[in-house]
Amino acid sequence: MQFTKMHGIGNDYVYVNVFEETAEDPAQLARVISDRHFGVGSDGLILIGPSSVADVRMRMFNADGSEAEMCGNGIRCVAKYSYEHGLCAKKEMTIETGGGVKTLQLTVEDGCVNKVRVDMGTPRLDRQDIPMKGPANKRCADENLKVAGEELRCTCVNMGNPHCVVFVENTDAVPLTQIGPKIENHSAFPERTNVHFVEVLRRDEIKMVTWERGSGVTLACGTGASAVCVAAAITGRTNRNILAHLPGGDLELEFARDDHVYMTGPATEVFSGEWPES
Repeated sequence: MQFTKMHGIGNDYVYVNVFEETAEDPAQLARVISDRHFGVGSDGLILIGPSSVADVRMRMFNADGSEAEMCGNGIRCVAKYSYEHGLCAKKEMTIETGGGVKTLQLTVEDGCVNKVRVDMGTPRLDRQDIPMKGPANKRCADENLKVAGEELRCTCVNMGNPHCVVFVENTDAVPLTQIGPKIENHSAFPERTNVHFVEVLRRDEIKMVTWERGSGVTLACGTGASAVCVAAAITGRTNRNILAHLPGGDLELEFARDDHVYMTGPATEVFSGEWPES
């Protein structure tokens, strides 16, 4: 089976073109191919295939084999792969995801896609849409969440998948590997959640670190950065346009007046190879 390794500011996945290849058990494949010692090494697996409602379809599997709805860094790589490998020649492309159909604008120079702007859609904020336990039709904005005996102030946003955002004074001091899984698996989140700790640098600039649902610590999270943009804006901490610094690089975010979030960032192809069938 042919595969391609790609990343969006360090958030790396193994991509398989299922127009041409077959991945019969993608959940199991994700677990073995993502292993950084015995596999290719990645945050998960993304399949690129045909769609009846968009130019292409992506399916994303975390490193633990669980299927996720959407990946902001991954979808930029899907667009780059689709354009450069001849699956779709459009510079405005639609991609079907588990979180709906997304529209992307590609910046192309000499046939190479070097930047992609993604319409991430409208954030969902009510608890039942996160999903999160508690009163329906009520947002979780700067509310206390008790984790391991400690009260954390969190804001929750669904950007096609669930996110819990915690604002802190210093992201470097966050014990991410200890607190991340406790929030991910907290009883308040019936489908688990992605977790982000955010330091506000200025009204238009933030720094963040991420614990991803099903993958652990990652260098970047596109849906997470989009959720952070919304969380920071609705709690009055930042403007609606921000630059987000993630461990793997930077993303530009806009929570526009049409209530859509727009994310812009790079996508990089690393190498291609062949994975043994058995």
